[in-house]
Amino acid sequence: MVSSIYKKDGQSMKNVMGIINNALDESFLDKLTSHRSLASVPFGARYRLIDFPLSNMVNSGITNVGLLLQSKYRSLMDHIGFGKAWDLDRKRNGLFILPPSHIYKAERAYKGDLQNFSSNIDYIERSEQEYAIIGSPNIVANIDYRDAFKFHLQNKNDITIIYKQLDVFRRDTSYIVINTDDHDRIIEMKVNPKDKYFKKISLQRYIIKKDLLLDIIDDCISMGQWDFVKNAIIGNLNKLKVYGYPFDSYAAVINSINGYYKANLELLKPNVWQDLFLKGAPIFTKPKDEAPSSYKSGANARNILVANGCSIQGEVKNSILFRGAKIHPGAVVKNSIIMQKSIIGENAKLENVILDKGVQITADKSLKGDINLPMIIAKNSIV
Repeated sequence: MVSSIYKKDGQSMKNVMGIINNALDESFLDKLTSHRSLASVPFGARYRLIDFPLSNMVNSGITNVGLLLQSKYRSLMDHIGFGKAWDLDRKRNGLFILPPSHIYKAERAYKGDLQNFSSNIDYIERSEQEYAIIGSPNIVANIDYRDAFKFHLQNKNDITIIYKQLDVFRRDTSYIVINTDDHDRIIEMKVNPKDKYFKKISLQRYIIKKDLLLDIIDDCISMGQWDFVKNAIIGNLNKLKVYGYPFDSYAAVINSINGYYKANLELLKPNVWQDLFLKGAPIFTKPKDEAPSSYKSGANARNILVANGCSIQGEVKNSILFRGAKIHPGAVVKNSIIMQKSIIGENAKLENVILDKGVQITADKSLKGDINLPMIIAKNSIV
């Protein structure tokens, strides 16, 4: 039954376009997004947040992906290039960069992410696919969309939202919570309510027919409504057939510094690492050819995730090291995230700290944050 509908109405995932919405409020990541967009925030020693939704779409068979941009996207453009790492550097379909038009008009204030959809409406209209999957870069997961798309077709949904059930909510992190009936029809949906009595959270992955998406965008904008989730989705719960589709594997919501910090350190748990990188299809990223990391005399490394090009001479525990990080003799690093080409001087001590790219911690310095509120050192700082 499912397969016949899938072939008749969907004609496989080639009939689905992907849209990654990077036009989001990114201020919650503080210094980490002061010079880069949310999508290009480094994650997990060698990745960027954009790698996860982009890889998920490609691995699901989607070959037409549009990336909606907002601001500060130079590092993102450098990372994704023409999409070669994701096999999206194609003559037909491929990766489309969709910059916002409003930034070129000083008198035009930014109203919301539907403005970015509207600015690039020609791309959506001209795409040959009949369906769209819309995602955002702040969800770290390895999702195969094929079964969810089959469910969408079989159930004849207007909108399908992929969700995950949580027993524990991370502190200081905002969630989009949903309530469903016994058949997974979504009857309520709220953005970061104070009382999180719903245990299902949206993973911000929406499956919708392209023509319906265009109609909703037009309706919202014509009524002065500019928020995709609040207006386009929640505003239509009572009008459309909106269902949830459960996702049972690992997923992390990056909506706070604490959420970002804890999601990185969770990768040190073997079951989380396996769920994210080994059980599903691969997560692709921009390749960089560097020498393997070296552990010099005196190094003491336990429970760490290390990219290539690192040099470790001190003590590192329960931490993430990005490419080219250097830990000098006598230095102690615990529960910390050390980004690309950062240097920890001799006898320096770091605990519960996030160092952005190119930070230098000089000898004998001591930095300590809280396990629920890590200290952040901005890019290229010298401490």
